[in-house]
Amino acid sequence: MTEVVSTIVPIFAIVLLGWQARRRGFMPPEFLGPANRLVYYLAIPAFIFRSISKASLGSQFQGATVFITLGACAAAYAVAGLLCRLRRLPPAQAGTFIQSAGHGNLGYIGLSIAFYFMGESGLARAGIIAGFLMITQNALSVVVLQGYAARERSVGLRALALKIFGNPVIGSALAGVTASAFALPMPLVVARSLDMLSGLGPPVALLLIGASVSMSAMRANLRAILTTVVIKLVVLPGMGLLLYRWFQVPAADYVPGLILLASPTATVTYVMSREMRGDADFAVAAISASTLFSAVTFLFWLTVVAGDLR
Repeated sequence: MTEVVSTIVPIFAIVLLGWQARRRGFMPPEFLGPANRLVYYLAIPAFIFRSISKASLGSQFQGATVFITLGACAAAYAVAGLLCRLRRLPPAQAGTFIQSAGHGNLGYIGLSIAFYFMGESGLARAGIIAGFLMITQNALSVVVLQGYAARERSVGLRALALKIFGNPVIGSALAGVTASAFALPMPLVVARSLDMLSGLGPPVALLLIGASVSMSAMRANLRAILTTVVIKLVVLPGMGLLLYRWFQVPAADYVPGLILLASPTATVTYVMSREMRGDADFAVAAISASTLFSAVTFLFWLTVVAGDLR
């Protein structure tokens, strides 16, 4: 419990700092746009590339765990998409709703909890799974966001494909998997530069979230936000756990995957929503709510699987 709390509380401290910084004029509205682009096009891609490329793909890859984890993730996007159709949400909000229900905060929360709960071995396994899961959830998010944006702007298929495959988040994830798979050497000067740049991503993204917090958006979309939270923190890891146990995957292999599936909505969903014509206010509210509730749901899921690890 202490490890989970010590991970969650600092995140909210940075969000609160961003909120206070905006109120006191340290982060004025004209600052938010350029800072958002800096995170989206430079810091977050560097962070994703470094997280994946450091993992040992050859020795830690567990096929069953990876495929089940990816299948559960895709199912969450499908469930959220079906609910959007039933509720007839406007395109901008629908894209962000679906992304918020399936796109987890792997690098900043998931991997940290895997390390604290399972040590170095759990972190290594989680790192490999996270590489494939990052690609999957970012690809699905780009498709969803760009697809709904295309409906509003009548974007052609060619332009849509260019947007998807030219996305910096997907490109950095693919590059990371390639570097890990082929054990490509990284010059020390390049590695240190990437480490410095990637370290900029999560805290600046959290500050931007805090600076963009809208309580009115949370109140206006409370039902939809709570729905995304339930899908992300309960339905998604629940589906994963059932499948892991159904296919008799060893606990040491599947628990890192479950932790990643149980992670709250990723901070990058706000960045992506803002850049790809989604509903940024909805993303902020969903991130805040899911991160808050994840302190409770993580305790639940880790308690459920603790016996399997003994």
